Amino acid sequence: MFMVLSFATVALLLVTLLPLSRCQHWSIRGMDFPRMQFAVLTMLLLPAQLLFLDLKNLTTWALVIPTLLCLAWQCWWIAPYTPFWPREVQTSKERNSDRHLSIMTANVLMPNRNAESLLALVREHKPDVLVTLESDQWWQDQLDSLQPDMPHTIKCPLDNLYGMHVYSRLPLDESKISFLVEDDVPSMHALLQLRSGDPVRIHFLHPAPPSPTENLESAERDAELVVVARSIADSSQPLIVTGDLNDVAWSATTRLFRKLSRLLDPRVGRGMFNTFHANYPFLRWPLDHLFVSQHFTFISLQRLPPIGSDHFALLAKLAFTPTQGGEQEGLQAEPSDKSWATAMMNKQNVSQTDVPDPGE
Repeated sequence: MFMVLSFATVALLLVTLLPLSRCQHWSIRGMDFPRMQFAVLTMLLLPAQLLFLDLKNLTTWALVIPTLLCLAWQCWWIAPYTPFWPREVQTSKERNSDRHLSIMTANVLMPNRNAESLLALVREHKPDVLVTLESDQWWQDQLDSLQPDMPHTIKCPLDNLYGMHVYSRLPLDESKISFLVEDDVPSMHALLQLRSGDPVRIHFLHPAPPSPTENLESAERDAELVVVARSIADSSQPLIVTGDLNDVAWSATTRLFRKLSRLLDPRVGRGMFNTFHANYPFLRWPLDHLFVSQHFTFISLQRLPPIGSDHFALLAKLAFTPTQGGEQEGLQAEPSDKSWATAMMNKQNVSQTDVPDPGE
């Protein structure tokens, strides 16, 4: 039993310590994702150590103490995405619906042909904006049925899992499709006009993940997140960034994005809202994101029923309340964060000037 528990403790130490490195290999960065699962396994390992090992033996404590430290470390990353943490985005007091905005984000899974489930959710919830990821020409043909009610669109059908579409009830000005880091991975950028007439700069992203079948490193994903963050850091405009970032909310890279962009995460203090994997309840984490500037406050955030994809759709409702939200603050960037970001951008030869800046 000692050997079994020792092996389990060493494995736990490895999955806890390796992500501390800035190694961008998929096998290392993938350990950022299941921190909640690692924490649960640690909570199972700890009582097993206390039950089956001799507590008078120093070698027992050589296992117990590292396990406790690993548990504390994993919990530190995921704690902000629990109701026990202070909320980063305040609950809205705005009752004027002209200043409300709802956005549905849905990674449809390109081979999925259950379009009716998504269309039914759109008809039920009537979002102001729908953004789909992994949508190809077949999906575009189905989604075009929304155009009578959502006439403002941006379309980029692709058959490589990185197609993207936006359908909006609200006007989209200065819209542009960009390929910021990889030639076949688009992003979309536009100036959305609320019913109140207020303009909102919005960016839709879906960078490629680090994986053995796509990019062996996270370098491309990280560079796209960082370059967008840098491009909006000094903007005074109302801003929203949303999409499937192929990164978890608690990773070092997403934290870096939040620090550089100064955007806020409505999930902080409210919950994880895990959107992937829809088919495996014990292997879920938050891959689909929405970040907002301090101009916005929170109305609701909802993970929607399955649509046949490996992702759940996410529905966010916000209020444009620059006065109420003026004192909201997120993470702050340090000089070391900016240096790290610069190194990421240089590695992929991208610049913040590559990112469209609608409304500037």
